[in-house]
Amino acid sequence: TGGAGFIGSNLAAALEERGHDVAICDMLGSGDKWRNIAKRGLADVVAPEQLLDFLRKHAASIDAVFHLGAISSTTETDVDLIIERNFRFSMAVWEWCRLLGKRFVYASSAATYGDGSAGFDDDPTAQALAKLRPLNPYGWSKHLFDRKLAATRGWQDPPSAGLKFFNVYGPNEYHKGAQRSVVHQLYPKAVSGEAAILFKSHNPAYPDGGQKRDFIWVGDCIDVMVWLLDHPEACGLFNVGTGQARSFADLARAVFAACGRNARIEFIDTPPALRERYQYFTEAKMDRLRRAGYTAPFTPLEAGVRRYVEQYLATPDPYR
Repeated sequence: TGGAGFIGSNLAAALEERGHDVAICDMLGSGDKWRNIAKRGLADVVAPEQLLDFLRKHAASIDAVFHLGAISSTTETDVDLIIERNFRFSMAVWEWCRLLGKRFVYASSAATYGDGSAGFDDDPTAQALAKLRPLNPYGWSKHLFDRKLAATRGWQDPPSAGLKFFNVYGPNEYHKGAQRSVVHQLYPKAVSGEAAILFKSHNPAYPDGGQKRDFIWVGDCIDVMVWLLDHPEACGLFNVGTGQARSFADLARAVFAACGRNARIEFIDTPPALRERYQYFTEAKMDRLRRAGYTAPFTPLEAGVRRYVEQYLATPDPYR
């Protein structure tokens, strides 16, 4: 992930629309990720290993840093690499912002909550964070960085905000392979009239397809981030979800409806390797962001899915 990634490229578009000069940092590789930023008039495209030199060279003209870069795969097993990229590199960028007093907004993750047994409260204190138990190295690396800032009073110096994104969907996620949103994965089946395939429930408290997530339209995430740019006094950790969990069956029905089709859903067993760590419910607690002053409404699931389908997926050019 990074400036050309899913959330990063949507943020770059919004900042450009506001008249900001935007430089992005990312690794583009040989795939189609570049198409996420092909419509932008960027100030620069910087490789990660060149970022600190770039920041030092252009310090006087930089107002804020949005740090979204990370190894985001929840199945990555090279933990040393994850720590180097997700923790140490993040610390270096944060330290640069601290020395120069720049606004710093970064991506934490809802993966820091682990199985959810400790709740989904974005309390930024060291005591509250110590109770969370992430389930994979990615979530742990994000959690480690959150805890470092909490332990060093890093939220205020520099003015920093960490964002715990929940289940985000929207344009420019096409390069993510198996990590694409379920909306994008179901769209080809819905538009062709095939059945959507969802996991059965192996928890008697939830029916098949009744497993719930907090699905959030990417545009709402961007609105929060732009608001944080305008309100540097808002510091600490903030959940970024809608505050209302919806079922995967609801999501599938929304995709079919947006395609003008009657919903067809079939269920398969959840793979045994996933069952013991499978989350049946996630829902962002949004009180802290509201108390900080953010008042904009969040897009209802059906409206967000319809916008995604009609304005992007069903068009010849699905990129923002």
